[in-house]
Amino acid sequence: MRINSINAWSEKLPLTKPYSIAYKTISDTDLIFVEFILENGISGLGAANPFPEVVGETAGITLANLRSEFVQGFVGRDIRHFNSMIDETAAHFPNRPGTLAAIDIALHDAFGKFLGVPVLDFYGQKIEPLATSITIGIKPTSEMIEEAKGYRAQGFHVLKIKTGHEVEEDIERVHKLKEAFGDQFTIRVDANQGYDITQLRRFIAATKGMAELIEQPVHKGHEDVLTLLSSEDRKLLVADESLLDAGAASVLSHPPQPFGVYNIKLMKCGGIKAAKAIATIAQYAGIDLFWGCNDESLVSITAAVHAAYSCPNTKYIDLDGSFDLSKDMADGGFILKDGYMYPNGKPGLGISRLG
Repeated sequence: MRINSINAWSEKLPLTKPYSIAYKTISDTDLIFVEFILENGISGLGAANPFPEVVGETAGITLANLRSEFVQGFVGRDIRHFNSMIDETAAHFPNRPGTLAAIDIALHDAFGKFLGVPVLDFYGQKIEPLATSITIGIKPTSEMIEEAKGYRAQGFHVLKIKTGHEVEEDIERVHKLKEAFGDQFTIRVDANQGYDITQLRRFIAATKGMAELIEQPVHKGHEDVLTLLSSEDRKLLVADESLLDAGAASVLSHPPQPFGVYNIKLMKCGGIKAAKAIATIAQYAGIDLFWGCNDESLVSITAAVHAAYSCPNTKYIDLDGSFDLSKDMADGGFILKDGYMYPNGKPGLGISRLG
């Protein structure tokens, strides 16, 4: 079955509520979409929202790449050769994970629909569905607590809070959240490279038994300092900005491992195929997986769900990136129930384009 046409477009979408991380405040997002239509009318959707500060690719670069003659050259190709097209894209657009992710996701979706099976079934489901964390940006503790109450009422029970501005305030936030909710929430924190080793030691000691995970506590490139911590403390640490691709995954897997968990984002590594390469390295190194996201369409969020559940070392998901979009360009994908994310069982990624 051949590809009949390829279309790419952009959407600038405001978020329903702005949020702050350690180095910026975000109130809207630029999403890039691509659609591969097969000669029998099957549509495969892909989407991207690369984070320029992390990967060096803007939405404008992604859109231009997806509209290039190279990508249009896939018209007429057989969808059964989708893996070759992903590899060719990776070679043609090196260090452009947003571009690669959009094409990878669209091809997976189209191929799964062509076969009549979910992408997850194609790879094989290895774990049961997990509860996603829901994220609260940096804000006063009282506002965090009020926002958390709303999420608890919606059924969420894993909370991720952004930290990294001031370690004593961060410690207080964790304690206050624990006082307010007890065991109703599992708490994870994301420092977004906001700590030095002294601050990190202080945070770990003061929140022992309260914070399940600590994401990217120190600046990318300073990972070696983490080896000064005990192996027990390093098990709490999640590599995010430090982990862009399989090459980084391999380097970080060498003993003594600075991180006990890898945060895989399709927008960092370039889609499902690249994500599974990282996952395999982590599996052999005894490293758990945490699947994260940017502010993204449910198209790419669903792709991450399928990839995550196909890996036996997946332990955590943080795939709330589509929840705060003012609108989306697709529907379907996954079912959210009491914070757990379930694939809908339909062919491909189980998504369809709106409009």
